[in-house]
Amino acid sequence: MKSEVLQKYNLISAGNTGFIEQKRGLIEVSGKEAIQFLNGLITNDVAKLEENAQMSAAFPNAQGRLLAVVRVMRAGDRFLFETAAETHEKVFQNLFRFTFAGDFFVEDLSEKYAFFSITNRELQIPDSIEFQGGLGKDVFVPNEAAEDFLTELKNQNAVDISGELYEVLRIERGIPLYGVDMDETTIVPELGIDGLISYNKGCYIGQEIIARIHFRGHIAKQLTGLILSEPPSAAGALNGQELKSADGRNAGKITSVTFSPKLEKAIALAFVRYDYLAEGTELKVNDLTATVKNLPFSG
Repeated sequence: MKSEVLQKYNLISAGNTGFIEQKRGLIEVSGKEAIQFLNGLITNDVAKLEENAQMSAAFPNAQGRLLAVVRVMRAGDRFLFETAAETHEKVFQNLFRFTFAGDFFVEDLSEKYAFFSITNRELQIPDSIEFQGGLGKDVFVPNEAAEDFLTELKNQNAVDISGELYEVLRIERGIPLYGVDMDETTIVPELGIDGLISYNKGCYIGQEIIARIHFRGHIAKQLTGLILSEPPSAAGALNGQELKSADGRNAGKITSVTFSPKLEKAIALAFVRYDYLAEGTELKVNDLTATVKNLPFSG
């Protein structure tokens, strides 16, 4: 790990505010039939969402596979959807197609805001749209206020998080990245994200398969953490590598790897088969030992 990255990591670990500007999607949904339409599309129950509260949810396809992970916030009679840049257009189109079917309106707000992920949950940001989670707090700041916001962060000696440092922080916190740790081949329950799915609401796209997995008792595999006995020989060398059990059986696949200064170990995110998910289970990847660790590693 580069010395500059380690220095910034240590500052954030000591309590300094860290921030990174990223591209994210922000979509507003409104209309008298919004709850009805939304509950037919996503895995969680927006009818139970209270004012200014938020929840995580997924858009599945008919096979229960993942189209996008979103966070939803209720603001009066509006619902705000936040999602990754990679799934932004997909979510917008998935919602927009229903605007002709009833009292249901969709507006893409993404270009009106700058997005920042911040490690300080307590930082107050006027006029922003805030989602808890990620590194601490995720905020959409109106474009006209973004420059002043950045200036204020720098005046507070906030740490500018690089892409390399963000990778360390997100893996330590067990945050999966779309297109890296999850994609359209992922069955939604395999993510293991708490509160992502309601099993008590009515039907939605993909619900039958997702419910069948739940009531069967367990998923075939799940995203979890690994602590590696040694760092890999090169960056990215283990991404996509197959995990093996002690008796040589396929036990899953690694998706992301980094070095954790806090643990002083190489760590990874991986999909691990159900029989090997217990924390402390030792698996093999090439000539390294990979020990299963529940997520997050830290946060």
